[in-house]
Amino acid sequence: MKKQHVNKADKPLDLDLRPGQSIELLKALHILTREGKLNQDSRRKLKQVYHLFQFIEKPLLAMLSEKKEGQDLVLADHGAGKSYLGFIIHDLFFKPQEAALGHPVGQVIGIETRAELVAASQQLAQQLGFAKSMKFVNESVSQAMQDQTLPERVDMVTALHACDTATDDAIAFGLAKQAQYMALVPCCQAEVASHLRQHKALNLSRTPLAELWRHPLHTREIGSQLTNVLRCLYLEAMGYQVTVTELVGWEHSMKNELILAQFTGQKKKSAADRLQALLVEFGLENLKPRFSFAN
Repeated sequence: MKKQHVNKADKPLDLDLRPGQSIELLKALHILTREGKLNQDSRRKLKQVYHLFQFIEKPLLAMLSEKKEGQDLVLADHGAGKSYLGFIIHDLFFKPQEAALGHPVGQVIGIETRAELVAASQQLAQQLGFAKSMKFVNESVSQAMQDQTLPERVDMVTALHACDTATDDAIAFGLAKQAQYMALVPCCQAEVASHLRQHKALNLSRTPLAELWRHPLHTREIGSQLTNVLRCLYLEAMGYQVTVTELVGWEHSMKNELILAQFTGQKKKSAADRLQALLVEFGLENLKPRFSFAN
């Protein structure tokens, strides 16, 4: 008898869910099939969300403990996409805390520029009974910063695989809203690489450092690395303590760098100076407006 071919991507896998995780929510998000099965791609996606939650659960608990009665804990997820992250954070943290304390503890806000994704998230929140504690807005970062219907301050900003400059938008939003904590997983950092590519010939004659991005593959990799270094220095200059680590194993995602930033109020002039020096050294002066210290 001819052996039937089984596509590994469709092969059911053993579930490895967090305690208290809603199976029905994961089905509604299409992470689990209707039969409650998990394929390889969904497992990778879920693993990334769970690992990020492990990093932010403790800060969320700490900030919640400092809230006075009637004060909301507000988490804003920027570049929310289909809002996998927001829904799962709500399910694992906000919902059980509300049940334990006997009253609402806060709100998850998803910010996304694609109207159809926002509408789908709004519908799902309504369907699951989360509408009072989850809010979704179809806005750019500049619009969200001016939106009077959003809280004046947020406690935490997350951005999971926000593409290219969307991570910078999340940082700008966090600064404007005086976020106490940011958890950022950048993706597709193409802008800096584009600038390096434009001035490659000039820089090769100007500095031996340009050898670091002479080859196209290196241009992309150096551009990605440099982008995140600039972001970290900027956050430090704006008063945040920054930690950089891996989100998950590289076998699960090639975009694996997690930037954690906690506000201390201690702005570092040395970080601001180094940031400006790097912009000059790499010919990236056009990026200066983004890394403004006016806030």
